[in-house]
Amino acid sequence: MDRMISQDSLHPPSFSRSVSQESLDSTSIDDYWSEVKSIEESAENGQDQHAVLEVKSADEGELEEAWLQEAGLSTLMSGSPGEEPAEALFSTLTRMQAAVVKKRIDNYTQTQRKKKPVRDVRDIFAVEDSPPVFCPGAGSPNSALLSSKLFFRTTGRLESCASDCKLSKDSPSLPEELNLDVPYSECALRKDCRRNQRIKKDDATLPKFMIRKAKLGLTVVGDLSQEDMKKIGYISLIELTAYFEALGIELKRNRTVKSKVREYGLFGVPLTTLLENDQKKFPGSKVPLIFKKLLSKLEQTGLQTEGILRVPGSASRVKNLRQELEAKFYEDTFEWDQVRHNDAAGLLKMFIRELPYPLLTVEYLPAFIAVENISPSKLQLQALHLLMMLLPEPNRDTLKALLEFLSKVVANEEKNRMSLWNVSMIVAPNLFMYKGKTANPQEMQGAAGAAHVVRLLVKYQDILWTVPCFIISQVRKMNEAAMNKKHQASDKSKKKLLRRWNAEREKTERSELCDIPEGVIRVHAPLHAKVSMAIQLDNETKARDVMARFDCENRSGPRGSVRRQKQYLYEVGGNIGERCLDPETYLLDLYHVNPQCEWILKPRTT
Repeated sequence: MDRMISQDSLHPPSFSRSVSQESLDSTSIDDYWSEVKSIEESAENGQDQHAVLEVKSADEGELEEAWLQEAGLSTLMSGSPGEEPAEALFSTLTRMQAAVVKKRIDNYTQTQRKKKPVRDVRDIFAVEDSPPVFCPGAGSPNSALLSSKLFFRTTGRLESCASDCKLSKDSPSLPEELNLDVPYSECALRKDCRRNQRIKKDDATLPKFMIRKAKLGLTVVGDLSQEDMKKIGYISLIELTAYFEALGIELKRNRTVKSKVREYGLFGVPLTTLLENDQKKFPGSKVPLIFKKLLSKLEQTGLQTEGILRVPGSASRVKNLRQELEAKFYEDTFEWDQVRHNDAAGLLKMFIRELPYPLLTVEYLPAFIAVENISPSKLQLQALHLLMMLLPEPNRDTLKALLEFLSKVVANEEKNRMSLWNVSMIVAPNLFMYKGKTANPQEMQGAAGAAHVVRLLVKYQDILWTVPCFIISQVRKMNEAAMNKKHQASDKSKKKLLRRWNAEREKTERSELCDIPEGVIRVHAPLHAKVSMAIQLDNETKARDVMARFDCENRSGPRGSVRRQKQYLYEVGGNIGERCLDPETYLLDLYHVNPQCEWILKPRTT
C-alpha cells in the first residue's frame, strides 16, 4: 500500500497480551490475513490510489506543544491571553488531571530551556522529588496564572469512588453498572490493569454493562452545542492522559505532516472536504453521501448475504464501479441496481482505507491500539469512551454510521454467518491499516488485539456515544468560571455603567414579563399552537412529562402538521450552551444546577 502509518503505531508494544491457541482458532485468524492479502492485491492493481500520508517522529517539545494546544492550553506557551479558556479550564480540574497538566507544562518548559540555554536554579541545585506542588520554572509563560489557586482546585475522590471502582473478573452473566459521575482517572489503579489476558473469540464471553441512571439525564454527543463539544474535547484529552498514567500505560501520539490530497471526487478525499462538497447539495450533511449510500445499499439487500464483508467481490468489477461512481455519483446517473452485494462491501472497505487521514485519526491511532494492552474489559471500555470524545466531528459521525451498520450485520448472523468476531476480524485491517506480511507470533498478537478493539467498539457503541456526566459537570463549571471572568472584566471597562444599567433594565423587563416564582419554569415551544407554558416542578417531574403535556395541550391546535415532528426539551444558556434533554431527566434537579437557563421545546437537530 502507498500509505502506511509508522511501524511503532501499528504494532502493539512488547507487553501485549498473549494469544493462546485455545482462545483463537486458525479460521478467525485466516479471515484477518485474507483481508490483508485482499488489501495488498488491491493496492498492487492500482485500485488504492490515495496520497502518501507522512508520519514523522517529533521531539518531546513538539509533542508537548501539540498536547497543550489540543487541550485548550496554548496560551500557556505564548504567554499572552487568547480565546482558549485556560484559566476557566484550570478551575475544573481534578487532582489527577491537574497533575498531568503540570507534568506537561514542566516538560515543555524544560525542552524550551534546552533549546534556549537559560540557567535555572533548579538546574544547579538538584532536589529530590517532592509531593506535587505546582511551581512553573523560570521562563515559563503565565506563571502567575498557573500558580493561582484556580489551578490547585481538587475535587478529590468521591465517597462512592471506592465502591464504584472495584473491578471484578469479566462475567457475561450479570450486567455491571457503570458510574459516569466519577472521573475514571480518580479511580484507576495500576494494580487493577491486568495484562497478558487471553482474548476469547466467543462473543458470549464479553461482559454486559449498563449505565447508572443519572438525575440530570444522559447526554449523547449530538445533544450538545459545538462550542461545548469543543470543551468536552479539551477535558477528555486531559482525562485520557491522566487515566493512562494511572494505569501505567504510555499514551503515544503520532505527528502528521500534511501532504497534498485530492480536493474532489469520492475516494481518497478527506472527510472534511467531502462534507463541504456534499453540503452544497444537501445542507446539514454529517456523513459523506457516498458512504451513506454504500451503507444503504448493503442494508437494503446485503445483510442476509452469507459471508457479507468477508467474501471479496470481483477486483475488476470493483475497479470499474469505482471509476463509474467518480464520474456519475454527483450527477445522479449511477445505476445502483447493477452493484452486487460483495462489490458494494468492497467499495465500502476501500473508501475507509483510502481516506487520506485514518478514520480513527493519525494522532490517536496509537492510543486505540494501546487499549488492547488494558484489561479487564471495563478499563478498556473507559479508555475507548474518552477516545470517542476526542474524535473530530466528521470522524465521529462517520464512525458512528459504520458501527451501527456493523451491528446490523451481526444481528443477522444466523443467515449471513458473520459473528461479531468475524466482522471485527475483517474490519480491523481497514481501520488500523496494518501492513500485510507473512504471519509471525507478534503479528498474530496484533491481529487479535486490533480485532478485539473493533469488537468492543461495535458491542458497546451505545455506551461510547454517551458523554460522561463528570465531563459535562466540568464543562458547566468551566462556563461559569468564564462568565465570572467576563463579568469582572466588564466592571473595569469604560462602559461599565452603561452595561450595568442595561443589565438592570433587562432584569426588570424579564421580571415584569415573567414574574416566575421559585420552582416554576416557563417552557417556550415556538412550533406549537401554545407557544409558552409555565410549569410547576416537583421532585418527580421529568422532561418526558413536559413533552407529553405540550402534546396534549396542542393536539387539537391548528399546527397539526408541525406536531407530527417529535419535539424535545432543551436547556439553553446559563452554564451550558445548549443540551437536548434525556426524557428521563429530573427537571427540578436540573433547575437547581442551571437556574439561569431557558427551556425550549423543539425538534432535535440531526
